[in-house]
Amino acid sequence: MTPNKSNPNVDAFIANAKNWQHELTKLRAILLDSELTEDFKWSQPCYTFQGKNVIVLGPMKESCAFAFFKGALLKDVHGVFTRPGQHSQSTRWIKFTSVREIAEMKSVLKAYIREAIEIEKSGLKVKLKKTSDLKLPEELQILLDEFPDFKKAFEALTPGRQRAYIYHFSAPKQSKTREARVRKFMPHILKGKGLLDK
Repeated sequence: MTPNKSNPNVDAFIANAKNWQHELTKLRAILLDSELTEDFKWSQPCYTFQGKNVIVLGPMKESCAFAFFKGALLKDVHGVFTRPGQHSQSTRWIKFTSVREIAEMKSVLKAYIREAIEIEKSGLKVKLKKTSDLKLPEELQILLDEFPDFKKAFEALTPGRQRAYIYHFSAPKQSKTREARVRKFMPHILKGKGLLDK
């Protein structure tokens, strides 16, 4: 297999990375020796197969991450995946803190890359939970029932915004804290804003 052509944007990205340059270079070499195409999206190296996003590389503070967009579909026989966040439905990543770790995992990474490419070839998709499948916290439901304008505004939000609010409101263990969160964000929701919107 001829190694893929490197993308000049990725050259610059790695050259300018404050941390993990050696690790990113090592991971990149493994990716370039596959059927994936090196691209640059969302200001980071992204590897695609026939235009579909497969893997993204990202340096973080404590480590660098090798993330599979459809990692939930990979078998992970070596048990090396973690979720980027507790609500991540599709993406799974492996974090590295040394070139040695990457060298030891090279054959595993190559096997996972091949499996990810096969998943793309087969057209498999991750079955994502819909926002409508999520259970609303009782405190939110009570206020939605009590205030029709609030209910209308909440239902008008995009599914992603609704999901973010549901997760945020559901997080506290105590009911009074959950209710306080809902009340705090009511004006935000009435203005059609998402959780992180100013």
